[in-house]
Amino acid sequence: MSSNQIIGIVLLVVGAMLLYFGYQASQSIGEQVTETFTGRFSDSTTWYFILGSAAAVSGIALLAFQR
Repeated sequence: MSSNQIIGIVLLVVGAMLLYFGYQASQSIGEQVTETFTGRFSDSTTWYFILGSAAAVSGIALLAFQR
């Protein structure tokens, strides 16, 4: 297994974890109230989604486009 594959798997797992934490944060009572009144999630929840998506896509790209 090459180092690119290992890094890709790690990025994919970390991305999935961040997306899970973002989902859990978005389902909290406080976050639901905030979204109801402002129409958007808090900054920390948004960063979970952004960083999780970026890490997951990077991991998939590393796994898919190997040399």
